Amino acid sequence: MTLSKKDISILETFNKLGLTKVFTNGCFDLLHPGHLQYLQEAKDLGDVLIVGINSDTSVKKLKGPSRPINDQDSRAVMLSSLKMVDHVIVFNEETPLELIEAIMPDVLVKGGDWTIDKIIGADLVIENGGIVKSLTFKEGYSTTSIIEKIKNL
Repeated sequence: MTLSKKDISILETFNKLGLTKVFTNGCFDLLHPGHLQYLQEAKDLGDVLIVGINSDTSVKKLKGPSRPINDQDSRAVMLSSLKMVDHVIVFNEETPLELIEAIMPDVLVKGGDWTIDKIIGADLVIENGGIVKSLTFKEGYSTTSIIEKIKNL
């Protein structure tokens, strides 16, 4: 994982200002109300919300050759436009561990479908004095179910 100069500068600013950094990650392929609720809940846990998104290559490895629906630049633009998201970083690896090591968030979160023991980087964040949370899962919303619904039209 290599952060861009812009990413490094932004993270250094957050650190210098002593802001509480909240980090989460995902594919965020098709934004839906579940994502929005989750991102707002994450933002409410700190001063700045940093979102790591899987690159197109990474999504293909995780979800299969027909994904992502939206390319990484489109997904990054959409997430960046949300008022609760302060910074978006695209990562190529299958997991965000290297990104978490680089950011060292104060708060690490994932959706309610993740138990804390399964959250990548949880042990690292806790060892460094941070907290890890599994947030509310909004039933009835998933990118996979949206894709299936479209296929069945």
